[in-house]
Amino acid sequence: MKPTLAGRTILVTRPVEQAAPLVRALERRGARVLVAPTIRLIPARSAALTTALRDLADGRFAWLVLTSQTTVEVLRDRLASSREVRAKVAAIGDGTASAFRRWTRRDPDLVPPTFTTAALGRAFPRGSGRVLTARADIAPEGLEDALARKGWDPVRVDAYRTVFARSLPRDARTALRRGEVDAVTFTSASTVRGFANVVGRQRSGFAAVCIGPVTAREAKVNALPVRRVASPHTIEGLVQAVERALEPPRRRADRT
Repeated sequence: MKPTLAGRTILVTRPVEQAAPLVRALERRGARVLVAPTIRLIPARSAALTTALRDLADGRFAWLVLTSQTTVEVLRDRLASSREVRAKVAAIGDGTASAFRRWTRRDPDLVPPTFTTAALGRAFPRGSGRVLTARADIAPEGLEDALARKGWDPVRVDAYRTVFARSLPRDARTALRRGEVDAVTFTSASTVRGFANVVGRQRSGFAAVCIGPVTAREAKVNALPVRRVASPHTIEGLVQAVERALEPPRRRADRT
């Protein structure tokens, strides 16, 4: 593979347990990668989640909405088997859909062409019945309202909690302070908020590269220098966005 990122230092803010695919893809392109998780994801333990999963296994939901790979992992750990997913399934993103396939050996019934909750709301069919949305505790509002407007009865429960980092690893702090970081990757709005919490005013001197529009919007709110937004909103799309963000400017002679 062509070392398009040779000599570049990239900061990865994903949780440690999710960072490996992105790290490998960047390293294959020659980058020096610093893993600096800005959040931790902790499976929720609540009566509401227990009740919702029991109802799912009993066939009391018409649909299950999966908005992240982490939700798939929580369900896999909490349910006795994948056969207890007795509902149609909508998944946001290739990663989430792939995680669901690996677990259940079945395809989701709906994957919107754009990997956002807004796109899922638009793509969701009209109908009636209960829809389970098991999400992060800090996931933004809006999806459930969109489903309700289509006639459904959404039931939202927390599948996992988000804990923000108190600081970055020493090598990441040092590289940021010295201006050695070329790009910082963000894969969710929560990774942006976690980063902003720990870096204070040190929010320039690098390219912020975001996996999607929601993440990019949060980065701009936090005064981070968004250079590129991945399209498609996948890990491979994010790596390509990093390459585009850091490619040297083309000389005028190159454009003629």
